[in-house]
Amino acid sequence: MFSNEASLDERELRLLYDAVAPMLVRVAYRIAGTEEAAEDIVHEAFIRLLEKRLPFATRDDAKFWLIRVVKNGALNYAKRKGREARAYERWWRGERAESESADAEILRGESEKEVKAFLDRLPENLRSVLVLKEYGGMSYKEIGRVLGITEGNVKVRAFRAREALLALYDEEGKHVS
Repeated sequence: MFSNEASLDERELRLLYDAVAPMLVRVAYRIAGTEEAAEDIVHEAFIRLLEKRLPFATRDDAKFWLIRVVKNGALNYAKRKGREARAYERWWRGERAESESADAEILRGESEKEVKAFLDRLPENLRSVLVLKEYGGMSYKEIGRVLGITEGNVKVRAFRAREALLALYDEEGKHVS
């Protein structure tokens, strides 16, 4: 795999999987929204890697290919789920039953929804950088490689994404400390 050969050796695959799967699941989870979907997306990416039998010069090359595949798979999943949700919402219009639970659980759920809603309002080019940085734990250099942009451009986009999030919080009258 990390040579000019087109075959993938089981040991190399295991090492690659162990090294990058946790980070890939975090990225997919942030975009897709569910752990089950994130794990499925990551496994599908590894299956595609096996099926395509692509030769990679280094493990990093394979890692960056997998990140692109996972990011795109998660975005497609999220778009599909969004379309389904809008269809259900139109169908159920006005018939929402709210369940009551503990105050802390409600607040936590609302905070997560709020952050996700604000992130979803960012343009894709800013959101991708922030998701890969904050949820994927990737360096600016790695993000640049995945997205095909310079490290400096990644830093600019990350800054602009954070500024845009703060502006969205301000618009809503929220305070971020």
